[in-house]
Amino acid sequence: MNAREKILAKIRNAQKNKTTGAHTETIASHLALHPRGPLPPLPDNLLARFKERALKLSSDVQETSDRMEVPALLANYLRERKLPCSGVCWPSLSGLPWSAAGLDMQSRPAKNHDLVGVTGAFCAIAETGTLMMLSGPDTPATTSLLPETHVALLDPRRIVATMEDAWDLLRKEHQQPPRAVNFISGPSRTADIEQTVTLGAHGPYRVLLILAPR
Repeated sequence: MNAREKILAKIRNAQKNKTTGAHTETIASHLALHPRGPLPPLPDNLLARFKERALKLSSDVQETSDRMEVPALLANYLRERKLPCSGVCWPSLSGLPWSAAGLDMQSRPAKNHDLVGVTGAFCAIAETGTLMMLSGPDTPATTSLLPETHVALLDPRRIVATMEDAWDLLRKEHQQPPRAVNFISGPSRTADIEQTVTLGAHGPYRVLLILAPR
């Protein structure tokens, strides 16, 4: 066994030790003994607050009561902006009528040449207009990070008030956390050069949020 294999073996063993039931119970006990700090007041209408914050972050927001209408909405959005009508989507979204709307959506992780990526989202945070994304075999992170245009389908019932609520939901619905948790707050941006905000510096140039119940 060479040095690299030894290091990886130590990491694997450490990960196994941390996924025991006793370790999970220790974390739960620690959280129970450390209540949340003070939180700002939030409106009762979380959907309205989420849309307001998302728009301020330069995301585009559309709504439909029928998820089967999503491909047609996306097709119009792409054509209006003269963007490619092809891309990739999460496997869970492959059953939507993409081809009927004139879109070529392949169900696979994104590659460097893909310009449009369509995903779902674990939940959204009303306080900040942020999406919470969990990585996994059926929810590849590349689909939201590599393409120039990221389209996220969000069930309005999955909007929570605060980031603390989002973590609570993750712990409630998943016994073990995923390998990666990503938070997306609008298009990628930076102001490193002369303090001028530039979109698309380290990720998508644009983000379209389509609110559609499952």
